[in-house]
Amino acid sequence: MEQILQTIIIGLSNGLIFALVALGYTLVYGIIELINFAHGDLFMLGSFIAFVLISSVFVITADTPLTLMVAQIALIIAITMIATAAINLSIERVAYKPLRNAPKLAPLISAIGMSFVLQNIALLIFGPANKSVNAILPSVNILSAVGITGVTISAEQVFVAIVTIPLLIALTWFVNKTRQGRAMRATAQDPDTAGLMGVNVDRTIAITFLIGGALAGAAGVVQILYNNTSVWNLGFRFGLNAFTSAVLGGIGNLQGAVLGALVLGLINAFSDRYLAANWTNAIVFAVLIGILVFKPTGLLGQQLADRA
Repeated sequence: MEQILQTIIIGLSNGLIFALVALGYTLVYGIIELINFAHGDLFMLGSFIAFVLISSVFVITADTPLTLMVAQIALIIAITMIATAAINLSIERVAYKPLRNAPKLAPLISAIGMSFVLQNIALLIFGPANKSVNAILPSVNILSAVGITGVTISAEQVFVAIVTIPLLIALTWFVNKTRQGRAMRATAQDPDTAGLMGVNVDRTIAITFLIGGALAGAAGVVQILYNNTSVWNLGFRFGLNAFTSAVLGGIGNLQGAVLGALVLGLINAFSDRYLAANWTNAIVFAVLIGILVFKPTGLLGQQLADRA
């Protein structure tokens, strides 16, 4: 039983990271129906930006006072989110906006090309070897403080939840309750009609890419502080899991992307522990195919309009 609980904790922690990346996929697809293959590699760049900030700028170590460490990590998250949001907006302006009225295959190929561009930028700057940071978060079992033994919740896992959950809540509130969020939902339903009703479609799409990029940056910081390493092809693996999460939950559905990410994280964790890591991807996609056969719109359904 303790092993099962421990596996669930690991799966939920990984799932929360997948969720931050998956939301970027589902936001962009919901607005312009583009599978942004470069999004996973943007997340990878975010982890490298955090690596540079942690190891060379702020030089955080396990001996750094807790208050100072929290302030520095918050600043690192903010800087990384701003950087990746700017990169994502630049990608949209350069690679996607000129192809907005082109056949759908054109921006899709452009997205694949941008993925390779970002990977090669990372290779050029950081090289092919893994880049690692020392574990800086306290090496403690949070549950031991309340007398629970046999199951471990590490400081890293708590950190994942502390960063990810508020961001997910804030994004849901923004999309559902703000004027700009309504503009995003209107653009997702029918961009032409939204434009006629006074919605600035170009600005709405730009804001969507800004938000998606910022979430990818936050996920990059969380990832490197959780796993303590990054590498140039990290975005492919995480991006594949994140996009699968979005499809599993229902593409275009924010809550579905989070649910799909948590389910996928649990499947990964149980497969790695009880079967074999080599089989994990096969099992993930077998589950995805099985669900989509019986529920093609995903677990919570798509939130997309039928566009002619």
